[in-house]
Amino acid sequence: MAARKLDGRATARDIKAELTERVAVLKEKGVTPGLGTVLVGSDPASHSYVGGKHKDCAEIGINSIRKELPEDITQEELEAVIDEMNADPATTAYIVQLPLPGHVNANTILERMDPAKDADGLHPINLGRLALNVSTPVNAPLPCTPHGIVELLLRHGISLNGKNVLVIGRGVTVGRPLGLLLTRRAINATVTLAHTGTVDLPEHLQRADVVIAAAGLPGMIKAEELKQGAIVLDVGVTRITDPETGKATLTGDVDPAAVDVASWISPNPGGVGPMTRAMLLANVVEAAEWQAGIIAD
Repeated sequence: MAARKLDGRATARDIKAELTERVAVLKEKGVTPGLGTVLVGSDPASHSYVGGKHKDCAEIGINSIRKELPEDITQEELEAVIDEMNADPATTAYIVQLPLPGHVNANTILERMDPAKDADGLHPINLGRLALNVSTPVNAPLPCTPHGIVELLLRHGISLNGKNVLVIGRGVTVGRPLGLLLTRRAINATVTLAHTGTVDLPEHLQRADVVIAAAGLPGMIKAEELKQGAIVLDVGVTRITDPETGKATLTGDVDPAAVDVASWISPNPGGVGPMTRAMLLANVVEAAEWQAGIIAD
C-alpha cells in the first residue's frame, strides 16, 4: 500500500485560519502585528521567497514592512537598518533574508537583531533558550522549519513519543535545532543526527521509525534503505537546471520510490515548505500576543 501523505499545504491552511482569528483578537485590542523583511540584493529566488511571506501576511491580516537594499550596502549601513527594525514599534518581528553578500558579516547582523523580534527563531539567544528548556515552556520563538515538522506530524495524529528519529542534515535552520525540539519531554523522541559525512547511513535508516531528510542532496535517501513502514519527511530542497531547456525544477532528498515503503511521507514540494511559512506567521502573531499581554512571559 502506498504511503499516506503528510499534506503540508492543507495543514498550513488550517493554521492560517487559526492565526486569522488570533489576529482579529489582537486588532480588537488595538494591536496589528507586523512582519518585517530585510532583503539585500536582487537574487530572484530570495525576492520570490520574501514575496511569498508578504502574500501570507495579507491573507491573515498582518502588516508588511519591507526593506529592500542594494547589493553593495556596507556593513555599517546594514547594521543601521537592523537598529531601525529593532526600534520600530510597527515591526512586531522580522527576518534578514539569507544569504547576504560576501562582504557582509552575516553572524554579526543576525546577532544584532532584537531576540524578541526574531521571526525565524534562530537568534543565538532563542536557540539557547530552546537548549536550556527540556521540560518547561520555551518563552521564545521556535525555529520555523523544525516547529513546522513537529506540527505537521502532530496534526496528522502521529506521536513521536519513544520513536527512533533519524535527522539527516546538520544545518542551523533544520538539523541542529530539530534535535533540541524533538528531545523535549513533551515530544520525547530518541534522535540520531546524521549528515553527508555519516559512513553507515543505510544502517541508521534501517533502524529509524522516522526519517527527516534535510541534507540538500537530491535522492540521497534510497527506498530500499528505509525500514518498512517508516515515516518519511523530505525537507531538503535543491534547484536543478536542465542544461538543454534552462528550466529549473526543485527536487528533494528522498527517492520518489519511497512512497511504496513508507507508511507516511511528506511531498516535496507541498510538505514541510508550507509549514515553515505558516510557523513564521505563528511566531509573528505570538510575539504580538506577548507584547499585548495575552501571553504571559
